[in-house]
Amino acid sequence: MAYLTNEVIAIYPITPASSMGEWADEWASQGRLNLWGAVPTIIEMQSEGGAAGALHGALTSGALATSFTASQGLLLMIPNLYKIAGELTPFVLHVAARALATHALSIFGDQSDVMACRATGCAMLAANSPQEAQDLAVVAQAATLAGRIPVIHFFDGFRTSHEVAKIVAVETDVVRAMLDADLIAAHRTRALSPEHPVLRGTSQNPDVFFQSRERANPWYDAFPQIVQATMDRFGELTGRHYTLFDYVGAMDAERVIVLMGSGAETVHETVDHLCARGEKVGVLKVRLYRPFSPAALLAALPPSARSVAVLDRCKEPGADGEPLYKDVVTALAQASADGTRAMPRVIGGRYGLASKEFTPGMVQAVFGELAQPAPKRQFTVGIHDDLTHLSLPWDEAFRTDASRQLQHAVFWGLGADGTVSANKNSIKILGEAIDLQAQGYFVYDSKKSGAVTVSHLRFGPAPIRSTYLVEAGMAGFVACHQPVFVERYDLLAHAAPDGVFLLNTPVPPDQVWDTLPQKMRAQIQEKRLQLWVIDAYAVAAEAGMGRRINTIMQTCFFAISGILPKDQAIAAIKHAVDKTYGKKSKRLVELNYKAIDMTLTELHRVAIPTQAAIGKAPELAPAVPAAVPDFVRDLTLPIYQGHGDHLPVSLLPADGTYPLGTAQYEKRNIALEIPVWDADLCTQCGKCVLVCPHTAIRARAFSAEAAASAPPTFKHVPARSKDLPAGTHISYQVAPEDCTGCGDCVEACPIHDKSNVSHRAVNMAPVAPLREQERDNFAFFLRLPEFDRGLLTHGTIPGSMLLDPLFEFSGACAGCGETPYIRLATQLFGDRMLVANATGCSSIYGGNLPSTPYTVNGAGRGPAWSNSLFEDNAEFGLGMRLAADQLMAYAKLLVQELATAIGGDLAAALVDADQREEACIVEQRRRVAVLLDKLAGSAHPRAR
Repeated sequence: MAYLTNEVIAIYPITPASSMGEWADEWASQGRLNLWGAVPTIIEMQSEGGAAGALHGALTSGALATSFTASQGLLLMIPNLYKIAGELTPFVLHVAARALATHALSIFGDQSDVMACRATGCAMLAANSPQEAQDLAVVAQAATLAGRIPVIHFFDGFRTSHEVAKIVAVETDVVRAMLDADLIAAHRTRALSPEHPVLRGTSQNPDVFFQSRERANPWYDAFPQIVQATMDRFGELTGRHYTLFDYVGAMDAERVIVLMGSGAETVHETVDHLCARGEKVGVLKVRLYRPFSPAALLAALPPSARSVAVLDRCKEPGADGEPLYKDVVTALAQASADGTRAMPRVIGGRYGLASKEFTPGMVQAVFGELAQPAPKRQFTVGIHDDLTHLSLPWDEAFRTDASRQLQHAVFWGLGADGTVSANKNSIKILGEAIDLQAQGYFVYDSKKSGAVTVSHLRFGPAPIRSTYLVEAGMAGFVACHQPVFVERYDLLAHAAPDGVFLLNTPVPPDQVWDTLPQKMRAQIQEKRLQLWVIDAYAVAAEAGMGRRINTIMQTCFFAISGILPKDQAIAAIKHAVDKTYGKKSKRLVELNYKAIDMTLTELHRVAIPTQAAIGKAPELAPAVPAAVPDFVRDLTLPIYQGHGDHLPVSLLPADGTYPLGTAQYEKRNIALEIPVWDADLCTQCGKCVLVCPHTAIRARAFSAEAAASAPPTFKHVPARSKDLPAGTHISYQVAPEDCTGCGDCVEACPIHDKSNVSHRAVNMAPVAPLREQERDNFAFFLRLPEFDRGLLTHGTIPGSMLLDPLFEFSGACAGCGETPYIRLATQLFGDRMLVANATGCSSIYGGNLPSTPYTVNGAGRGPAWSNSLFEDNAEFGLGMRLAADQLMAYAKLLVQELATAIGGDLAAALVDADQREEACIVEQRRRVAVLLDKLAGSAHPRAR
């Protein structure tokens, strides 16, 4: 809708709004036309601030212009939003509402960003679903032209922006009917032009500025009625009717929840369920938040309401309530003061920050709190607050009638393995092939590719309002696309009784049962699940698809789920393949066809043994290793194991400060193949270590005696370098559970076996038979003493790669080209680094919970890291450097003063040296150590 109704689109990417700009850019490159038969001009600026400036200029010059943004990107637009609104310039900004970076960065959805724009003068219009996002985009465009108030049209990031749903499209003729040509002409007439020159944007003095600000009041007073009239017009054209405040529920409701965004759909579903059981409850959905219309609110809220809970998806620290809560309280209090309405009890709650789940059970808890004689004035729901005790308990087993009428499916995959794209195709196939509503939502952790993805699919005959994940015990179909997840996650918690479990595994079908953990076996037995298996990676390899298993697993889903007849489903999958790859490559289509046909012959159902014949399950590694720090045991590992939602408030650091070195406990085990070192062929050039994106292959020098107790499979050979002392050995060792299997090390290896040129000094091999021995070998490797850094050549690849890295096992994509440079920097300077990190990839692979890849050396020193905003990272780093310079200058003065006081021979304890030179650092630290020893027990007043 935005592309169709605009002429200039200034963009800058930011998650989760990027895809909107990407679509606009792609459509323009394809020559797709807007409503007036022109191709909109798409321009990507250097930041969101630049995009807003370009918008302001385009609008001022008479174009219809728009953009898409979120979070910090929206904050950068605020100065221009004040200007655009102050000049009564119509335009719509589409926002995938997202959390703001505070104690931590979060890419996930809430309404913190749009709430920061309340005072800009822009109208704010909330959409709750993909259907509404489309519809209200048209309403916003028409209303802004009619009322001259710019509109921030927002919807929840990820929960709405990335949901796949079946919608009714707005036809082009409807859009044309909604946009008044005279209003567009009026906008163009107000444009700056030499034909009718004016000056806009004066500098005003105290005598008239105040009056000028008040001059715009009539436009804001009229705008709610303009929006409602626009909504009414849209309803006449489409049959879908909206109001400024939509009420759903009992007309004599005594308890009402007020909120906006996707959470309103969950409340709607729950209200229907409770009303069917005779409860007097309702929900008031806020559409137009600014300008706020108290009259429309009061008209929509049943007069019978005695208790009202206002839910905000944001937090304003230090405030006595969040924004929507205060607006509702004010409206009701003023009506009460006027004598037009009795004042109900109003309480305020926070929910859903950073895409935290908001379920029907939580909605029921809020209604339960409203029924209390003395409910909490301020509360949270969806977390366990054991610190300030604001949270409400909820029933995790609560399910609605609407949810029980749907078919649910859950798919566990790995980022970039194709699981998500396959499921998006599945939704489209089902939505188009049969008369069912369909919904897909995809849970990503914020690591890069190689992270866990969980796809939640729903199908049913009625509109789906379930804006929450598939809950425990509800999924009739559960698929695990990565065999390692069997040992790591409770995959079958989602499974419904008599459902289907599909497992991708290399184990032969007649041996699979013996490899499953005891808990999983018991769940399969107790829930009476069917178990189906396929070796999807083997099928993909034989079909020429590499590691892409998406088409294969999608075929399995349709073959055994029974949602569509098998033949119809296979034909639909092949049609989807044609649609996806037909224009790109005929060969890709043929490979996918081959994989689909092979899948049907390689898919097997496993017979479930009787209870008496279950046999002994394999031993699994303990959930928490024996020797880990308390912080890792209590916080890091529970998050990694998927239990972060259950952690109480008191366990989380208040200021966002976390210890280093926790990535070593993650052990993702995602590689199908790992590198194997051929010690006899290797020239010890170090290139394999240099290019490794995850520090999963390492080199270390040590004395031959240090390897006396090495495991029998540990490889080490005499060092070839003449720079190292005689008797020095060297080893190149892989971390099998941390390697991602990217193969960069093999590609970088310059040494080939002359008798077999495909064999190099490093070669990939299947991980399964190597994991146990290489785990022991890597553990021994880490126990070897660090080699004297002073004896190593830091300026060469072979020498520098023998330095211990202080950056390891990051969440970067397999094959990442950035992380090797970061690791190299930590090898050279890591124990004296301050890292000013710009928000982006480096913040996700460098500081994404639960693991921190920056680590410390044996002396406890390591890189100190902080994330800055993307736009001011250079300045952030400069500030770090200025502070370091000041602290160093102070330290020099203090040390010299103390050295002089206790002995002039140490007056130069701090040498003026290049901080990059290892020898200077070592000498500096030696002198300071001597000084500290002498200061022990000193009576000097500044000794401490």
